[in-house]
Amino acid sequence: MAERMGDALRLRATLAEIAPGTALRDGLERILRGRTGALIVLGMDKTVESIATGGFTLDVPFTATGLRELAKMDGAIILDKDVSRIHRAAVHLMPDHTIPSEETGTRHRTADRVARQTGFPVISVSQSMQIIAAYVGDIRHVLEDSGKILARANQALATLERYKLRLDEVSATLSALEIEDLVTVRDVAVVAQRLEMVARIASEIDDYVLELGTDGRLLTLQLEELITGVDAERELVVRDYLPTGKRRKTSTETLLADLANLSPTELVDPGAVAGVLGLGTGELLDGAVAPRGYRLLAKVPRLPAPVVDRLVEHFGGLQQLLSAGIDDLQAVDGVGELRARSVREGLSRLAESSITERYI
Repeated sequence: MAERMGDALRLRATLAEIAPGTALRDGLERILRGRTGALIVLGMDKTVESIATGGFTLDVPFTATGLRELAKMDGAIILDKDVSRIHRAAVHLMPDHTIPSEETGTRHRTADRVARQTGFPVISVSQSMQIIAAYVGDIRHVLEDSGKILARANQALATLERYKLRLDEVSATLSALEIEDLVTVRDVAVVAQRLEMVARIASEIDDYVLELGTDGRLLTLQLEELITGVDAERELVVRDYLPTGKRRKTSTETLLADLANLSPTELVDPGAVAGVLGLGTGELLDGAVAPRGYRLLAKVPRLPAPVVDRLVEHFGGLQQLLSAGIDDLQAVDGVGELRARSVREGLSRLAESSITERYI
């Protein structure tokens, strides 16, 4: 599992190097337009040297036109891992033939085995099929036309907009219920569920943005606008409702990772989400829970995180914070009169606006 995740991370880095707008992508597209194939290794070390024979040692700066011209010759091209220099060209690669590969073509099979044996990304340009494939560890990724990727990305963005709208609704409802002290396990699970769904869709779009390179700049701006604050909200929900006993044993990061590992089927089940949060499942979904106050305090302007932590630790819960007076707030370390008034007024305004939005 860890190895697969490592390959996925390296694939992302490789896709960034061959995204539209990069010199390497320009060179690859020149090769495609020239109706020739290529086998390109993105890295050079002793393992690569041990399986490379023949060819020419160049050690020259990388250029897209240079890559295109060298691809006219038979054999592989070896670049450095930063894609800044061309080390060798017209090289015959002889990877370990016992390495399993499901590829049938000679070039693709060699690319697959070299990637598995050396750990470096290998790019194969197919002359007959007119495709570019990146091999990273056990992963094979075929590059697609930017137009097709952009169409899928825009569809995912429209889905994200709908989910974000629903998230805003359930989040506002939770805030009103917190102020009224009417929160149930189900209410918390639904918000955590929606936050995770939005995060997953955003991650998918982020993959599209990475692969689009310069063609995805506008998409990046739209994505950032939609998901601003989502990661912080996920953490605040966990900190607000994670049971005390579980909090001592499980970090917020670990629990968020557990939520991320839920299958799509589990994620649509509030009971499964509540179970990960340690709030119980099944008949316990309608049980009452009380927030500590992190979510609402985070909405008070200019309130530092250390002060928020001390306020929550001192009062122990949101209802106690809401009923605290100026003198009570000043008893907390780091809260002077001005800050106490700011907290008091900020919480009062939040309470008033939340209740108004809920019932009007």
